[in-house]
Amino acid sequence: MRVAYLVSRYPAVSHAFLQREVRGLRDSGVDVLTVSVRRAAPEDVLSDVDRQEAARTLWLVPPSAAALVRAHLAAARHPIAWLGTLVSGLRDAPGRRAMQVLYWGEAVLLWDLLRRRGHRHVHAHFANNASDIALLVARLGRRAGEGPSSFSLTVHGPTDFYDVERNRLALKGEEATGVLCISDFARSQMMGRVAPERWGDLHVARYGAPSLDDAHARNPDRTPNAALQLLTVGRLAPVKAQALLLEALGLVVGQGVDARLEVVGDGPLRGALEEAVRRLGLEERVTLHGALGQDEVARLYGSADVFCLASVAEGLPVVALEAMAAGVPVVAPAIMGIPEAIGHEREGLLVAPGRADQIADALLRLARDPALLRRLGEAGRAGAAGELSHETSIAGIRSALEAVVR
Repeated sequence: MRVAYLVSRYPAVSHAFLQREVRGLRDSGVDVLTVSVRRAAPEDVLSDVDRQEAARTLWLVPPSAAALVRAHLAAARHPIAWLGTLVSGLRDAPGRRAMQVLYWGEAVLLWDLLRRRGHRHVHAHFANNASDIALLVARLGRRAGEGPSSFSLTVHGPTDFYDVERNRLALKGEEATGVLCISDFARSQMMGRVAPERWGDLHVARYGAPSLDDAHARNPDRTPNAALQLLTVGRLAPVKAQALLLEALGLVVGQGVDARLEVVGDGPLRGALEEAVRRLGLEERVTLHGALGQDEVARLYGSADVFCLASVAEGLPVVALEAMAAGVPVVAPAIMGIPEAIGHEREGLLVAPGRADQIADALLRLARDPALLRRLGEAGRAGAAGELSHETSIAGIRSALEAVVR
């Protein structure tokens, strides 16, 4: 099976799960060509794996003048298909016509690139510009009678569903040969966008935890009097709500529990979070690491006692699966796809979204009950080795891809 993976930016520091998917599919025998709309930024290439993936990934923007001219000359041999694809894109998005012209230009470039390589199918990740381009590529290929002529996409979660009209989920769901959904929740959202006769083309293909061999397992024999080591990983953005964790940490410390929080990630709220740390008097208890490579993040999982998420919207958070693989219990909100992977009092403790007090109560409970902390961590690691394993995930994604590529 040959498939071109199209992503807005690849590799990206916040999409390590996608690297594991690509490499896992390749290991299983799938010929995966990775194409990035834009070249990865230096801050996204932080590890050896990042560098390997960046080196074998093609990108569309900025294109060379020669490649752009060659692609459009090739497409112009089919003038009705070439111009008809542009007209259809403008018709489908009347409020974003300038963007559609750009997407059309990039789609022609990708169509020619894949045509010359013999690829017939494009799979896009996320309902953003990558899937806009993939849709136009498939239209051009069908009308021209050569080159890639079908596309599919993976939908993830909140960013895809925040603005379904702008992302044109209904149109993409109807034109795609199939849609991979990372959770039952994501599939349910797509079911509301396509006709019932297309529901069979919506496939649940969950992400899995990293291989246990790649996870830095937590030391289960934590010194009882040592500070409770908390970890969170994610973009410093409103949807991730790290400010709630800071409030919860202040409540925990106020109850006499010695606790520390490691925050991995960068983003627009870094300044606001630094100010919140000072306001709450937590300067000696919070470390804002910024973005780190996966090898460094793995070491932090190994030294953590509890992994915390405070997000107000999530798909299926891969960082929580990574924590489970390391044997670290998870405290997270019971929203969207999270309960599909983490059972309350099974692999972690689930709380109501937006509630710093409930996060604090869960952390206090774990701090005061080492046996519970150990039991949840062991259950999470067992789940990461079983139904949530990397191998199980890759098998499921490959099966779904086979169905949509056919």
